[in-house]
Amino acid sequence: MPEGDTLYRVAANLRPVLEGRRVVAATSSDRTTVEPIDAASLVGRTIVRVEARGKHLVVSLDDQRVVHSHLGMTGSWHVYPLGEPWRKRPTSAALAVSTGVHAVVCFSPKLLELVSETRHRRNGYLARLGPDLMLHDSDLRAALARMRVHNAAPIGEAVMNQTIAAGIGNVYKSETLFLARINPWTRVGDLADERLLNYLAETRRLMRLNRGAGPRVTRFRADGRRHWVYGRRGEPCFECGAVILLRRQGDAGRTTFWCPACQPAAGRPAPLADAERQRRQPPIKGCG
Repeated sequence: MPEGDTLYRVAANLRPVLEGRRVVAATSSDRTTVEPIDAASLVGRTIVRVEARGKHLVVSLDDQRVVHSHLGMTGSWHVYPLGEPWRKRPTSAALAVSTGVHAVVCFSPKLLELVSETRHRRNGYLARLGPDLMLHDSDLRAALARMRVHNAAPIGEAVMNQTIAAGIGNVYKSETLFLARINPWTRVGDLADERLLNYLAETRRLMRLNRGAGPRVTRFRADGRRHWVYGRRGEPCFECGAVILLRRQGDAGRTTFWCPACQPAAGRPAPLADAERQRRQPPIKGCG
């Protein structure tokens, strides 16, 4: 599933080709939308704003309507110079708009709707979204207060709750909890405020480092291995050599990768990081 940095980059790619542009043609398919989209009603409208909110993309029109999408596991937005062949099948296109210069296509979204700004503002789920960690000034203390409501929950489930802080997905959950040396099954209530604030601050910093082009990187080493634990089940931990584990977590069964030695269960001490790691990439303050 796309994470907050993915939608941030999508918005950044769409903004220069859509904002201030007039829609000259549009088509839609009802197959992947919650409600039928009246594509014809988009023609002649000007796009005034494109923005990401956590894992959601919002395209605002000049007639007080918005196109709201959530990409889910397989959705994507593509930009093509007019006349260039699409890289995906037209049958998977839920919406395509043309500005006369570019074609912008939304393929296979989990959610795609065209609604009034008033209805959009009243969307209960969007209204409950927590601070967006892709924003440099997101309110981390507000996120902490929201997290404290879930003190009984395992931290690996809580950080995926978009009503606490928006943008964290499976990759960042596993990677940032490893860097913080927090066991994913530790209860939120067992972690001090300072440790949680430091965790949120470092997670935001790492996510914002990935707001540019290129593959997501959470491990910055010369060997080119981009992740510490994510996608590495059965492989040795880069820090201690223990075998990386994978386990499903929460009602949704989301995948969690972790190192049982570096992220021990409560009551077991974690091994000290070596001096070279501390010199090159200090651990998260107050963690580990």
